[in-house]
Amino acid sequence: MSVSTVAAAPSVCAPLPVLGRDVTVPLVTGGEVTYAALDYAASAPALQRVWDDVAAYAPYYGSVHRGAGYLSQLSTDLFENARRTVAEFLDCREDDQVVFTRSTTDSLNLLAAALPADCRVFVFETEHHASLLPWRGAQVTYLDAPRSHREAVDTLERALADRDSRGPALVCVTGASNVTGELWPVRELAAAAHAHGARIVLDAAQLAPHHEVSVAGLDVDWVAFSGHKLYAPFGSGVLAGRADWLRAAEPYLAGGGASRRVGRREDGGVDVEWHDSAARHEAGSPNVIGAYALASACTALTEAGFDTLVAREQYLVRTVREGLADVPQVRFLSLFGDDAPRVGVLSFVVEGWNSSHFAAALSAEYGIGVRDGLFCAHPLLRTLLGSDPQAQGECGSPESAPGEKSLNAIRVSFGAGTPDEHVERFVRAVKELVADGARWNYRTEDGRCVPDTSA
Repeated sequence: MSVSTVAAAPSVCAPLPVLGRDVTVPLVTGGEVTYAALDYAASAPALQRVWDDVAAYAPYYGSVHRGAGYLSQLSTDLFENARRTVAEFLDCREDDQVVFTRSTTDSLNLLAAALPADCRVFVFETEHHASLLPWRGAQVTYLDAPRSHREAVDTLERALADRDSRGPALVCVTGASNVTGELWPVRELAAAAHAHGARIVLDAAQLAPHHEVSVAGLDVDWVAFSGHKLYAPFGSGVLAGRADWLRAAEPYLAGGGASRRVGRREDGGVDVEWHDSAARHEAGSPNVIGAYALASACTALTEAGFDTLVAREQYLVRTVREGLADVPQVRFLSLFGDDAPRVGVLSFVVEGWNSSHFAAALSAEYGIGVRDGLFCAHPLLRTLLGSDPQAQGECGSPESAPGEKSLNAIRVSFGAGTPDEHVERFVRAVKELVADGARWNYRTEDGRCVPDTSA
């Protein structure tokens, strides 16, 4: 199917208004074009509604929990209401805690710090580094990349059954891959974990912006996600779920807000009684605006309706895949197969092109922003690209010169704010670059391909 045929199909719904939708950027070949932001998997643009909500609140900003003044009380109510909004967005259980963090990475490191002694951790090599690396103080079993949902569940069940102890265990799994966009069988993996006496944490960084996430429905013990991928880019994140391990652990950060009572001992030391609530792991002055922005995004996505958002996103996925189906030089990366359900994240390689060179040409000549590299998922990318999954790589840096073989890939990603035209322009640009080559010369600078403007 040609791109013109795909583009002729009616869009399911209009994109949600986001910041930056009218920004223009210069082209190296001359002139300007509206920027096509197709790197949502890294950071999604802020929803206009989120920005408006934050702007309306900003004059009333005050420090929370500790002030008697009106603005402090107002901010405290807003902060705690944001916590309740997030709990509703995630369909949390009644006794779950919602802890505000800086990001998904921060959330999973918090949970890693709260693991009970002798806890075993099981994690697939397919994870983003945010969920692959925090477990350094625990006994970690890394599981090979599965090639189907069934294989994923079977692999986990065998690993859990073979462990040499019935002590505490935690499984960490992604909801949607940040590389392939493929959805993982979270509910089935949770059932397998619980059947073997383990708990499970869901990395929903790529899932929550695209699909409804129900902690209760998926039966996961914890979920982690980031505001900056959920159209609220203000350095906020969430860890939500069971409270017992969090209450039993030492505070993630020691300081004001985490402590209920502090006193001096006769021997000169200090006695501390820590909070049992989420405040135990939220020491210091919290990011009130970040929490409010994240909650605003949760509300906006809920009111827009995930059924509608998913339908539109799947239309855009089809536009890309069908539009490039007749370009044999383009190979999409996949674990579970081309027909596997996925969010709006697609990674690919182009025969004869270094990925950094291709991404640079998309930006400089077409005003299209994508990502190239290993996407902070090095073992997964190397498995998908047929190289040693144990080998080390550097995020975003080309491993060869323009035109030579690259072990990196190109990722295009989109979401609720992506106009049809951006995706259609991307498909046209890929076809033109494959057929005709770049119109400009490029060189390597600081590990990246950039337009050569020295002539």
